[in-house]
Amino acid sequence: MTKLIPVSEVHKFDEDRLAKHLTSVGLNEFENGLEAKQFQGGQSNPTFAIEGKKTRYVLRKKPPGKLLPSAHLIEREYRIMNALSETDVPVPKMHHLCEAPDVIGTAFFVMDFLEGRIIDDTSLPGDFTASDRLKIFDSMNKALAALHCVDFKKIGLEDYGKPENYIGRQIDRWTKQFDAAKTDPMPAMDALIEWLPKNRPQADEVSIAHGDFRMGNLVLHPTKPEVVAILDWELSTIGHPLADLAYNCMPYSLPCDGTSLNGLFGLNFSEHGIPDLEDYVNKYATRTGRSSIPNFNFFLAFSCFRLASICQGVYARGLQGNASSENAIEVGAKAPRLANIGWEIAQGK
Repeated sequence: MTKLIPVSEVHKFDEDRLAKHLTSVGLNEFENGLEAKQFQGGQSNPTFAIEGKKTRYVLRKKPPGKLLPSAHLIEREYRIMNALSETDVPVPKMHHLCEAPDVIGTAFFVMDFLEGRIIDDTSLPGDFTASDRLKIFDSMNKALAALHCVDFKKIGLEDYGKPENYIGRQIDRWTKQFDAAKTDPMPAMDALIEWLPKNRPQADEVSIAHGDFRMGNLVLHPTKPEVVAILDWELSTIGHPLADLAYNCMPYSLPCDGTSLNGLFGLNFSEHGIPDLEDYVNKYATRTGRSSIPNFNFFLAFSCFRLASICQGVYARGLQGNASSENAIEVGAKAPRLANIGWEIAQGK
């Protein structure tokens, strides 16, 4: 579960000014001031609990300093969660977006605080029963299927991303990112970079894509085995739904060996209460009106390639001494492992 800590020096803001601003836009909960605490963790957009008279809300803002134009777009996060609030997709209720930097120094938004559990390990270790794990996985599957069934044009998101050639553009993007961050030889990654463009499905599909749909970005009900919200929409766009599904299913290909890969491979699924990959994918297919999921190995290999490229970038920045995460070297060690797994999947192993 994510912990609350005092607001760090680098992220401190004027709480009185914020309280007055929120009161002026109708959030009267803060007319007598507020208290802010920061969520501990590595979110690229710092996130806070703000407490008023009786109710706690969440504030999410851009980090301070000069930012890349395409990064930390909390306006997009607010827009998509606000649009999805009228659908079956579980998201927190949005209350206010402030794009002006003069209130707390950067743009920010305020949303409901949801009581619940956030668990980063897909295997759901701890006190869960096998029955609970099965229900949580089913609820996760249901939430992803609901997202991909949304008519994004009907909820005003027709301009939320480029609908054409998502997979092709993603292969190009992450190939360039990897080449720019490459350090040591990585034959499996080179093989994937050659294999993926030649084997990508020609039939295009589009839906809202979360971009980072995994157990750690879900809020589970405090006591019930169900998903109550999907968080961290920073990478969301209009993309290929099966890329989202494959990323969600990637832990099935990663080892459950106590490393930071947080995989499921090696678990006794029936004993642990986790559906096997085929059952999970078939359940998604049924919920989205499909008879089957063709070319799924391609999407799994692509997901490993994409995450390997991301990890290699973190590693390269760590070597240069400017990574935002203290465990950059550990993250970088995942890149060749992910590439090897992705290449084995591509070869049908």
